[in-house]
Amino acid sequence: MSSASMHLPSARSATIRAMLLVLVGSLGMQFSAVIAVGLFPVFGVLGTSALRMVVAAVLLLIIFRPRLRGRTRREWSGIVLYGVAMAAMNAFLYLAFDRLPLGIATTIDFLGPCLVALAASRRLREGMLAVVALIGVGLIAGFGGELDPLGLFFAALAGAAFGLYTLLAARVGQSDGGLPSVALSVTVAAVLTLPFSAPAMPLVRVEHLLPLFASAVLGTALAFTVDTIAGRLTSARVLGVFFAFDPVVGTILGALLLDQLLTPVALGGILLVVAAGAGIVWLSGGHGPAAESAGERRVD
Repeated sequence: MSSASMHLPSARSATIRAMLLVLVGSLGMQFSAVIAVGLFPVFGVLGTSALRMVVAAVLLLIIFRPRLRGRTRREWSGIVLYGVAMAAMNAFLYLAFDRLPLGIATTIDFLGPCLVALAASRRLREGMLAVVALIGVGLIAGFGGELDPLGLFFAALAGAAFGLYTLLAARVGQSDGGLPSVALSVTVAAVLTLPFSAPAMPLVRVEHLLPLFASAVLGTALAFTVDTIAGRLTSARVLGVFFAFDPVVGTILGALLLDQLLTPVALGGILLVVAAGAGIVWLSGGHGPAAESAGERRVD
């Protein structure tokens, strides 16, 4: 058996771990959205999104205590861009949540990372898996009934930011900075959204603290951290497919918690997304950072 063949299980194992991490992040993000919707009447849509970012930034800074000195210009550019993507993605997605059902908004949002997976695909079958995932989320959304045009526009902008976030999750995750860099990126996002969080801060009452903290931890601190760890394990192309968990989880939680019933077409879409995820795991052997580092070891 060749050394390349022997390496396939370890590369596949790394991708499976990345998939599970993205699933955890998706669960956190969507549960957070369900909680945050209840805060919209108090703080407003952008105020709620920005307050969550501030809480998450403070928490991550305390946990990781990132250093400021000794970082290269490339590291800082990645940190700042990652923070910009986080801020834009959250703000636009929450504006979409205010006008669209959870499953619809997250489906449109997923188009960004799916296009990343399509653009980065190197073989026909890999590109076809991204297409399958795209078809699946289209079926989940259903594209039926009257949808708010402005909500769709906000979801599309969130998707563009999500595509950038997908690329940067892999870049920052594979850098030397690691999770402390994530803390700095979330801090950048919190600073950028201060014009919305600052006016909302005086409105915070004791009864708001628990849902606000839970939403910030689940949807920001946890989700961004596990996505970055996943980016260390695999490539932006693979992450782009795995982010299909977002519309799947959003549709299921919308049905269970927001009385948005699943249709047979939506269930068919979920099956397609799961199939695409399984396929990308199977084909992942020999690709991504794990494979590249193993290749270097073989040369040594």
